Amino acid sequence: MTLSLTVSDEVRALAPGFRHLAIEAHGLVNGPSTDASSTLLDEAARRLAVRLDGRAPHEDPHMAAWREVYTAFGSKPSRTRNSAEALAKRALSDAGLPRINLLVDLYNAISVAHLVPVGGEDLDRIRGGMRLVRATGDEDFVTVAGGEEAVEHPDAGEVIWRDEEGVTCRRWNWRQGPRTRLTEETVSAVFLLEGMAPMPLADMETAAAELAELLEKFSPGAQITTASR
Repeated sequence: MTLSLTVSDEVRALAPGFRHLAIEAHGLVNGPSTDASSTLLDEAARRLAVRLDGRAPHEDPHMAAWREVYTAFGSKPSRTRNSAEALAKRALSDAGLPRINLLVDLYNAISVAHLVPVGGEDLDRIRGGMRLVRATGDEDFVTVAGGEEAVEHPDAGEVIWRDEEGVTCRRWNWRQGPRTRLTEETVSAVFLLEGMAPMPLADMETAAAELAELLEKFSPGAQITTASR
């Protein structure tokens, strides 16, 4: 892989059961959501319902583990849910899953079907490597508020993904910044699958393989590399 991804010792001490898989892809073709990507999202919601068998998403052991870690770094998991739990909640609602663009639909479908946080970052917009660290509170998180660009700062001790320019995702995988998100112009991306014990590594690898297969299907000829971290 060409992108450097590191997890700080402070984060590993906070969550020793954390692991992640990265899929780096070049030569991607993105665009608006399609009937095919919409069908994948609907199927993912059905798979989720079968997996949960009547339980709420936060009752799943994997989601419960994420809630414990969110609490450990000072976040309220019932208000700031990890990305997989937030998507699962939407998938089970009457509104259903949002349709964003083709690539985002693909990784959201995998996240919901396997109940694992998955994120996507535009490699051409990342500055230097990406690091998972505990925030000092001084980092810049550029976002949009009321249609205007705004700069926020994470809480001290909050777990964040960041690059050399600033925060790319707050509260681990709760809220991605617009700077590195996947747009319809994205041609190179990294997809991160993030798991906590008790989710087996084999289950994460299955989810990653399914995502890689979808990327190959919707972007024929793309160069795709998967690495376990």
